[in-house]
Formats: sequence, structure tokens, C-alpha cells
Amino acid sequence: MPFRKTKVLPGRLREFRYDVVKFADEALIEVSSGNGGNGCIAFLREANMPMGGPSGGDGGRGGDVIFEVRRNLRTLSNLRYKRSFKAENGHDGTGRGRYGHNGEDIIIPVPPGTIVKDAETDEVLKDFAETEGSWKFLTGGNGGWGNIHYKSSTNQAPRFAQPGKPGKSVKIKLELAIIADIGLVGFPNAGKSSLLDYFTNARPKIAAYPFTTKIPNLGVLRVDDRDVVIADIPGIIEGAAEGLGLGLKFLKHISRTVAIAFMIDLSDDNFLTAFDILSAELASFDAGLADKERIIVGTKLDLEESSGRLEELRAKYPAEVIYGISVFSREGMDELRLALLEFIKE
Repeated sequence: MPFRKTKVLPGRLREFRYDVVKFADEALIEVSSGNGGNGCIAFLREANMPMGGPSGGDGGRGGDVIFEVRRNLRTLSNLRYKRSFKAENGHDGTGRGRYGHNGEDIIIPVPPGTIVKDAETDEVLKDFAETEGSWKFLTGGNGGWGNIHYKSSTNQAPRFAQPGKPGKSVKIKLELAIIADIGLVGFPNAGKSSLLDYFTNARPKIAAYPFTTKIPNLGVLRVDDRDVVIADIPGIIEGAAEGLGLGLKFLKHISRTVAIAFMIDLSDDNFLTAFDILSAELASFDAGLADKERIIVGTKLDLEESSGRLEELRAKYPAEVIYGISVFSREGMDELRLALLEFIKE
């Protein structure tokens, strides 16, 4: 998060503010490798060598376009507002056989989980499913030969050189699918953010009204020297797979998770239908999500309205693994913590 000073008042402490970067999981950009430098036409002219022959150097190679995974990045917002990225052109060759400098590569940082697609065909060009590494996408154009290469027995003074080869330009689409171990899925205000806040170092916004979470939040749960990355996905509503609510935009962020925790608000009168609706929305979006490991978590056990409902939920879904918790009273939290760790061990 960039830090910037705003003003200094006489006799007072400096006042600062933070520039808050909005979450972005898509970006459309154009990337270009550098053109190769031109070869040089030159001849050596010195006092003792008045007819020294050709001495034009080669042009430098154009810079490459390289993508590099940065673990500290969690969003594509750094690419949303600068739509064009171009590597440096190679420098032209000069006399006395001097080669031009190669153009500098341009390195484009991306967060883990970024998918690079062709903007026109939607073909996947690269999937950064790992948390580190780099990938050279476009190679810069070669530099042209200077006239020093064209001297021959029949042409002692060649007066031509090669131009540099042009670089390449491609429009690409970047999409981010967050890499996490456990994805928290549930209706708005089901307690996902409260759970993330309790278990991890994340500090999501929490309030008693729907759609508090507007962007996915990540947190790390540490148990016995093991890290479990948990993603809080913005609340899903019925019809999310058709574009209703916030769910459709962020459902893709659970595609890489090891397991899904379905969060069911036991104080809600529709608690017995919530799991079926959520499962149907996920299957409508991506049939593969139905095959992921999963558990059901009944939340808000401390509320009077939730009394007896955990047993009803377990009775309806005897084949599912169901936990009951209360972040407020801490009931069931230790059991759930160990259950989440088991997914990672397996």
C-alpha cells in the first residue's frame, strides 16, 4: 500500500495518508518487445589508414518482455491503469566496429495465480499456478549487421547494412485466480469474515449487514508449524452463476483451493436450504467444484435463534462432515482449526 506525505503544519506533527489500491482481478494490456538496433555504415579513416575499410558495428538486440511472479502482490491493480508495456529498443551500431547496446528488458510483476490469455482468442498462454518464477513471453528483435560483415574480395567498401528486426506487440488479458488452501463460501453475513479474522492475520471488514466483503480476503492460519491459506470469498446469493450479486465475479477464486468450507448461518430461517443452493451455484459456475473436498460449518451457535439447528442440519445431511462454531463464544473453534489442517496434510 503506497505511503505518501500530504502536508506539514507549523508546530504540529506531520499528517500522512495512505493511497488505498482497489482490488483488481482482471487487466487488459498490450505488451511489446524492443526493436533491434540498426547496423551502421562506416569506414575507418585515420592518418595512417586513409582507406581502412568498413567499420560499421552491429545494432543491439531489443529488450524482452518478461513476467515475474511476486509473492507480495495480491491484485492486478498495478496493471489496470498502465495499459501499455514496452521493452527498450536496441541501440544502433556505430563506427570503429562498436556494437550498439542491447535494449533493457521490461519485467512485469504479477501475483501468484495469474493466468495470461490471448485477448482475441482467449487461449491460455501461461498459468502462474506456482508462487515464484519468471517467464519470457516476447523476445526482442535482433540487431542488424553493420557493413563490417559485408566486406569481401569483390566488394572492399560495402555501403549497406542491415536494419534491426522489429519487436512484437501482443494484446493480452490477465486474470487472477487466488491461490488458497481453503475457500470460505456462504451467503452474505454468514460469518466468513469473522472466522477469517479469528483464525488468521487478515483483518477483513466486519459488520452486521450483507455484502460487507466486497473483495476476496486472504489469511494464513498457522497450526503446528504448518501454514493454511484461507480465502474469504464475497457472499454468494441464489442466481450468482447467472450474474446476480457479487458471487459470479469472485467464484473463480475458489477454483484452485484444496477444499471448500460451506458457511451456514444457523440463525437464519433458511439454514436448511442454504447448502443445496450454494452447491448448485458452484456447480452451475464450474462442475469441477463439486468434486472438491468440503465441510459444512454451522455458524453463530451462541445466538438463541440457532438453538437445536445444528442437530437438524446434521440430520438432513448425514453423509456430510459438519462442524458447529461460534466465533463469539469460541465454541467449536479448536475442532474446526484441526479439521482445516487435515485437508492440507492429506
